[in-house]
Amino acid sequence: MGPRLRGDDAFQRYNSAMPHKIPESVLVVIHTADLEVLLIERADRPGFWQSVTGSLDAVDEPLLETARRELFEETGIAADGERIRLHDWQLSNVYEIYPTWRHRYAPGVTHNTEHVFSVRVPRDIPIVLSPREHLRHAWLPLLEAADRCFSSSNAEAILHLPRHFPAA
Repeated sequence: MGPRLRGDDAFQRYNSAMPHKIPESVLVVIHTADLEVLLIERADRPGFWQSVTGSLDAVDEPLLETARRELFEETGIAADGERIRLHDWQLSNVYEIYPTWRHRYAPGVTHNTEHVFSVRVPRDIPIVLSPREHLRHAWLPLLEAADRCFSSSNAEAILHLPRHFPAA
């Protein structure tokens, strides 16, 4: 039996056994009719607040399916296409992957393409976080939500909500 791995060595060995993330993802901004925005705090980086995000599971996974899957996995919200509908903004952002997360991607991958979606939900919808991914959630007014996001593309999408969904 080899030496027991601890700390960063174990982390690197574990991550090297996992497949690389696909550098294409979705951003799903969750909001109410009066444009309150739901943010979730990352478990791996406390203090980093964001909307729902996630990479494609396979290169041929449809973006709408990725958005639906990530929305459910991260919040427990099921987009059924009728009462809860995802809205594809037909907008993509290309950004540099934060160095702290580059190990998740194939060597040499430095940029990600993010496709923006939103979903309007009732304010009292139950939120069930994945404790492995997120610590807590908060409903915030639009400007406060944009200010709290660590990602500039996420903040920008939140600020563009009124163009897509004027307050009720």
